[in-house]
Amino acid sequence: MGIVFSDLAVSADGFATGLNQREEAPFGDVDENWLHGWMFHAQEENKAEVDAILDSGATIMGRNMFGPVRGEWDRDWRGWWGPNPPYHGPVFVLTHYAHDPIQMEGGTTFHFVTDGIHAAMEQARAAAGDGNISVAGGPTTVNEYLAAGLIDELRLHVTACVVGAGERVFDGVPPQQLERVSVRPTSLVTHMVYRPVRP
Repeated sequence: MGIVFSDLAVSADGFATGLNQREEAPFGDVDENWLHGWMFHAQEENKAEVDAILDSGATIMGRNMFGPVRGEWDRDWRGWWGPNPPYHGPVFVLTHYAHDPIQMEGGTTFHFVTDGIHAAMEQARAAAGDGNISVAGGPTTVNEYLAAGLIDELRLHVTACVVGAGERVFDGVPPQQLERVSVRPTSLVTHMVYRPVRP
């Protein structure tokens, strides 16, 4: 069986998104390049980490990561990523509002899960088989899975910026010890891998 991992790009003060997420600003009131520029402007030196982000048989994400639509599904929103999202497999979106699956180009299908994080994990495990499962985000969703003890490996990509406000990794996560697996600095980001220490 594969592992459950999460990758988050975070600011030096621990924020993975800014305030006021909206359609024209998926990460809120923060320059997206501050958090994710390393993925696009330093591709070669960060290739291993970028490739590892998508090395999963199934993906879980929160509704805010899927899009800006709140409440009932009152428009035909199909994600931030255009017709061919990068996941190329099943994606389970946590939501309080039922929605039919959305099949996209390249093998990505968005499934909408209304009965919580454990149900989404069960569906992801069934879909992934022996493959890894990615809890892609946003930070609130990652924090829920961390608090439930369901993430095996947390990969933080720490960027040299201060956001000041937004959604922070570890908010609401109970005290626990982490094992530091690796730290790798590059020109725009420091890649840090942790595993929760379990009894």
